[in-house]
Amino acid sequence: MNILEDLYYGNVTKPTNFRKRFYRILDGAGIEHKGLHSLRHTFATNLVNGVKQPDGTVKSLTPKQVGDLLEHSTSEITERYYVKRDTSRLNGITDGFEM
Repeated sequence: MNILEDLYYGNVTKPTNFRKRFYRILDGAGIEHKGLHSLRHTFATNLVNGVKQPDGTVKSLTPKQVGDLLEHSTSEITERYYVKRDTSRLNGITDGFEM
């Protein structure tokens, strides 16, 4: 049965069927198995860290905005459990300053 048939017949709504299909897709793409919930973490982190635009600016959302998307009651929940800020862009930012 293919994914379209699963969707049509409703089998994909069963967690075990969905998980099996998800892992087959990961295997086919050569990606390490991670839990489905890790997609939620990655989604939140990428939204907060943002995407660098051609003009050099970074387009991102605030933890509050991401928390609203994830339906958290407070932005602190988003920051504590989901958002891992990418600080690599800060490396070297003070090079050349005398301290």
